Amino acid sequence: MFPYLTLRRIKMSENECGWIEIFIETEKEGFEPVSGIIYQCGVTGVMIEDSDDFTDFLENPARDWDYIEDELVEKKKDSKDGITFFVRDNANGMETINLIKDMLKTAKENEKEINFGSLEFTVKNIKEDDWANNWKKYFKPFTVGDKMVVCPSWEDPGETGDKKILKIDPGHVFGTGTHETTRLCIEFIENYVNDGDNVLDIGCGSGILSIASLLLGAGHADAVDIDPNAVDIAYTNAGMNGIGKDVYTVVSGNILLDEELDKQYSGKKYDVVEANIVADVIIALTEKIPEYIKKGGIFISSGIIVERLDDVLDALKNAGFEVLEVNRDKGWASIASKYNN
Repeated sequence: MFPYLTLRRIKMSENECGWIEIFIETEKEGFEPVSGIIYQCGVTGVMIEDSDDFTDFLENPARDWDYIEDELVEKKKDSKDGITFFVRDNANGMETINLIKDMLKTAKENEKEINFGSLEFTVKNIKEDDWANNWKKYFKPFTVGDKMVVCPSWEDPGETGDKKILKIDPGHVFGTGTHETTRLCIEFIENYVNDGDNVLDIGCGSGILSIASLLLGAGHADAVDIDPNAVDIAYTNAGMNGIGKDVYTVVSGNILLDEELDKQYSGKKYDVVEANIVADVIIALTEKIPEYIKKGGIFISSGIIVERLDDVLDALKNAGFEVLEVNRDKGWASIASKYNN
């Protein structure tokens, strides 16, 4: 390992078969928050690539090396600051990559005082031309809860009995629904969404939660995401499930910062509000949700690492919510709460 790399808790071999190497370009100011998000998503080691470390190494008269190839020097001078990490080349690995992308997108949008840089992902150990479709081989139909089977658009769901089939094509931008945070949400949706309910899905991504709500009986759903790609993707997925724009509306924007967007939802008094994001955003939303939800309405929140669960629970209680259930799975938590004020 070269001395200009800062190594943190690497537990796997870079050359081990079955791993994918990911590099995220970020500014030095982003090293700490980006690393934190990667760790939150279950990755056990990151490698910080700081160009200043290499410069310091070259200028250090006490360095151990007598000679460094000019090619290496030029290569490292042109290198970008960022973070490298590894995930398994399987379904969980692909889902982890998508989750990290989503959390970084949310962090960059909501923490504008931090210079995150481009947050561009570079995938190694796999041909770039194959990346856009490679994850599809891992995404197979799977059952969520007691009432639903999530099925990729290119797969046959097979025999599903009386379960609802949710067809979805998330693209490589959003998650597939296999991650614990999404599954926990859908299980709560099964229990708390009633026929005819009006639903708001904040941070909708592929639209999986709001589409699931409509398939399970909701009368209308509004969905919002800070990523403009979500609009077309969610509408496409809705169409595959026979859901039209008469009962489903998707827009792009930041509901916490955009006053005009906020006005679209204030006063509508939704029966159910869903947010599968991250703990800090959910905490911020607890001050907004009372404007959107009716008395006795249900707020389903997920994307919460268990270490931040108490913080979210405190914020909900302070905002007038009664916590009904907390479900946990593999270090993640989801909360169902009722607004009583």
